[in-house]
Amino acid sequence: MVEHIPLELPEDPKLAGNITHFARALRRAGLPIGPGRVIDAIRAVEAAGVGNKRDFYWTLHACFVNRPEHRRIFAQLFRLYWRDPRYLEHMMAAMLPAIRGVQEERPAKPAEKRAAEALLDGAEAPPRDEEVHSSEEETLIEVDASLTMSSAERLRSLDFEQMSLAEMAEAKRMLARLALPVKPLLSRRGLAAPRGRIDAARTLRQALRRGGEIGGLALKKPRPRYPNLVVLCDISGSMSQYSRVILHFLHAVSNARGAGWAKVHAFTFGTRLTNITRHLATRDVDAALAAAGSEAQDWEGGTRIGASIEAFNRDWSRRVMGQGAVVLLITDGLDRDAPENLARHMQRLHLSARRVIWLNPLLRWDGFAPKAAGIRAMLPHVDSFRAGHSIASLEELAAVITRPDDMGEKTRLMAALRQS
Repeated sequence: MVEHIPLELPEDPKLAGNITHFARALRRAGLPIGPGRVIDAIRAVEAAGVGNKRDFYWTLHACFVNRPEHRRIFAQLFRLYWRDPRYLEHMMAAMLPAIRGVQEERPAKPAEKRAAEALLDGAEAPPRDEEVHSSEEETLIEVDASLTMSSAERLRSLDFEQMSLAEMAEAKRMLARLALPVKPLLSRRGLAAPRGRIDAARTLRQALRRGGEIGGLALKKPRPRYPNLVVLCDISGSMSQYSRVILHFLHAVSNARGAGWAKVHAFTFGTRLTNITRHLATRDVDAALAAAGSEAQDWEGGTRIGASIEAFNRDWSRRVMGQGAVVLLITDGLDRDAPENLARHMQRLHLSARRVIWLNPLLRWDGFAPKAAGIRAMLPHVDSFRAGHSIASLEELAAVITRPDDMGEKTRLMAALRQS
């Protein structure tokens, strides 16, 4: 709750300018704020006045917040921007933990670091100890980087497991903009069209209105429909670094407008299966992943792929696999269950889906071979086997996810499997 204390404004004497800068920080944090809302906020503050902080808070809140998930971000940015020095120090520690030895004293709440990034936009982390030299040792070195790879291009091909915290944050922002488009399927139902096949039923109905006389032939074309996307993501200890990043990507896919998927269903599994579909529907990515993490109690634990797929086939397959769903299986295939059971459950999953695409981060190794028993059991029952360790691999997935002829590395590995 905001206290009834006199409002301390920033040093900028122009209140309208301060409100505009505050609105820009909210926009960088993800709130859909345009010029019209900024104008409304300035007029509302002029009408309501700035007698105390509570009135000022709720005036801006009424103008800038229209979704429940945006309240937390607004509250944090308001407290930081309108001068709470202790909170400013905490947020600086969340973004730049090496400043003056300040360390994080408590876990960051959902959207807290996003608020810091929005307000401290452009701030750079201080140099590491080994980068700090005395003036006597300091040497100016000129480097010709005209032919080097750009930072964005390097980040696209970098393994998620090798990324620093700053690179991981940038990678998540890039994945949030990555789309996963799907082409529509042609259903058996028809849609009226000027060209196409003869629609006998509609032709006869029109003739009945004319006393049985056929005035012309009605035509139809197949009605397009979109499949469901079902994601099964491994969150065991060996997959934790990859699954956290990929869940950011899946959140963007779940909330993308116009992507084409009829519905995105997401499940996590380690030692048990957890449905996190409703959690990913939350617009705020930090709150969504925090809720998904609290729902799945087996983060960074063991792996029981066979038992998890069996639970999915038994409890969820008929609910979410209708209309030719595409299944995205994200796991390294290192399973503790008996390979015979795993193969049987994978076969049933494959028969229920339109396509099963397996993303495996172990494919990042050039000498990868299907030696693990779990991988050997699963490989024959997928349509495509692809890497899933970098932004570039997910971009390739977006390009081929609905191509029926794409098999990825499956052909090569199946040949190696037959020879062994």
